[in-house]
Amino acid sequence: MSPVVFTRDVPGLGEFALRPVQVGADAALLHRWVTAPRARFWQMQDCSPAQVAAAYAEIDADPTHDALLGLVDGSPQFLVERYDPAHDPVGAVYPVRPGDVGMHVLVGPADVPRPGFTTEVMRTVMAFLFDDPSTTRVVVEPDVGNTAVHALNARVGFVVHDVVDLGTKQALLSSCTRDQFTATIVPDGSPS
Repeated sequence: MSPVVFTRDVPGLGEFALRPVQVGADAALLHRWVTAPRARFWQMQDCSPAQVAAAYAEIDADPTHDALLGLVDGSPQFLVERYDPAHDPVGAVYPVRPGDVGMHVLVGPADVPRPGFTTEVMRTVMAFLFDDPSTTRVVVEPDVGNTAVHALNARVGFVVHDVVDLGTKQALLSSCTRDQFTATIVPDGSPS
């Protein structure tokens, strides 16, 4: 089992943790998540289990991109991809700055909806990314039609810059600095 690289306790929701994706062990789970109708913006709907495993093996082999599985009290609940925008198509549509980190997040299907859960997933991901002192800004490029994630991004401090053409999608280029993220948290650690 890969070691946990980040943990965060969320009162009322449990211990949120991140560990590197293990392609062999996690491939079936990732396939279920990325091919589900609710994950249509991941553009993997028609991928076979082997294609999903190959995609995550490629990420695993890329020194500028990594994938992490998000656990809540030890149970897989979300997926995070972290990447260097300078080595990604998004880097061709905006001026990448030193300290920029790209991110994708996918929350797995919930057996029982939990109020505030998705926001805490995003807060955990952002806290993890900013835990690296070299990260100064997080950049995201969700599909323009993904209104749910636009609202989630705004909740944790993202500012929209522009609609950009990434070839496979029209994306809402947005970014969030450490200060913008921190401003969304009140002193007791809860959302503002």
